[in-house]
Amino acid sequence: MRVVVAGLGRMGRPIAERLRDAGHVVVAIDPRAEASSGFEASGAAEVLVTVLPGDAELRAFDAPPHDLWIDVTSADPETVAAIPGRFVGAPMLGGPADAAQGTLRFLAAGAAADVAIARDLLAPAGEVVDVGDDRTHGYVVKLLANALWFAHSVAATEALLVGRAAGIPVSTLRDLLVATPGSSRYLEEHAPRLLAGDLMADFGIDRVVEELDAVERLRGPGGSSVLGASAALHREALERFGAVDGELLASALLEERAGRPLSDPSVVE
Repeated sequence: MRVVVAGLGRMGRPIAERLRDAGHVVVAIDPRAEASSGFEASGAAEVLVTVLPGDAELRAFDAPPHDLWIDVTSADPETVAAIPGRFVGAPMLGGPADAAQGTLRFLAAGAAADVAIARDLLAPAGEVVDVGDDRTHGYVVKLLANALWFAHSVAATEALLVGRAAGIPVSTLRDLLVATPGSSRYLEEHAPRLLAGDLMADFGIDRVVEELDAVERLRGPGGSSVLGASAALHREALERFGAVDGELLASALLEERAGRPLSDPSVVE
């Protein structure tokens, strides 16, 4: 296929490279720089693939001519609902390492024939999961998955801080909690990075807040909200640290309030 990939960041560049290496004719562009990557293309694009930083960039994107648009950005469902023409919403799950290794997951929704094209095209970059014919549903699933992960991250951080204050070594406590019904994938796979002082700088705290705000709009008004409490804490982290990279900056805020990070090797309180 003749493909335009728009977005040359940490995710877009490796996706473009994998599509090119699979034999597609690819031109990759950076909408921010209005510059080509050096990939060569001939003729009009059959498929446009957008790999943009977030919802604001997708709303502002001036799409070049194309037959089918496949978007893998984390965006607001309201934004993608308003995009005209043939469109597959396929927000991706995974990070830069998955993009480089071709192990991403794409939550694809749209017309069945177009989703089939997306599955074949994106196969070198990862697995395509068919979410149905409503183009917004993949974005809803992605937003909720991320909201749960961020809620798990701050809940686990708070639990570890409480246990440390009670005198339990943090690494011991984490290992014990993993073996209980209170465990989570975050606690199992990602908490060790926080304990090592790694705030996971693959994603900006401003983007985290953008996604959590979108979930709040989906939820609507009324009633208490566990996810809303997590969103409020992440907004406080954005205000405290600024729009910098770090998926775990809300955890860092909790550590700061506790007076010492979980990565501190000194004797427990």
